[in-house]
Amino acid sequence: MEALLKAVRLALAEAADPAKAPAMQAYMKSSMPFLGVHATTRRTLLRRVFAEHPLESAPEWRRAVLALWREAEYREERYAAITLTAFPLHWGQTLYTLPIYEEMVVSGAWWDFVDEVAIQRVGALLRRFPDTMRPLMLEWAHSDDLWKRRTSIICQNKFKADTDTGLLYACIEPSLSDTAFFARKAIGWALREYAKTNPQEVVRYVTHKGISGLSRREALKNLPVR
Repeated sequence: MEALLKAVRLALAEAADPAKAPAMQAYMKSSMPFLGVHATTRRTLLRRVFAEHPLESAPEWRRAVLALWREAEYREERYAAITLTAFPLHWGQTLYTLPIYEEMVVSGAWWDFVDEVAIQRVGALLRRFPDTMRPLMLEWAHSDDLWKRRTSIICQNKFKADTDTGLLYACIEPSLSDTAFFARKAIGWALREYAKTNPQEVVRYVTHKGISGLSRREALKNLPVR
């Protein structure tokens, strides 16, 4: 594990472009600095590093993920932790990993961290363990934590026809009166994704609930009805 962590940090440092780092940090409105590693470059080098330093067990993988996340000095190191949750993917698709994703959502507390975890990781757990994850997403939908609420709303964004509309609406409704930008954006985004499969239902729901403003614009963005 230590060899993997060292290799990740070294590879990111070698790919760093200090000239790009300030603009990346400003764009993300981040207090944590960037190294200045472009996303495409980062993904390529991480695939290589992970392949060269395979982990032998789920507990070792979990420790590596959390070490990268908790000890990060640069934002790219936290991106690496999220990427590592997919190597190998089956380790990240068990309820054993849920506390990792919850920590990332709560302590990450920004869209660049939360959205990938919500859609790619929490969503995968919801597909695989609906009996456990469905009540948990309902609980998160009522959380005081904005990013847990956002996660519950957008975790089905890739489900298409498999979307559990009852769960989607139940997760949206506690946030309908929320004035926070990232709550409103999440509602609109989730509905827009489902509209690709069932546009009539999204129009019906938006109209029935009287959804207005940012959420409505986002939900109906690709539809003739405004």
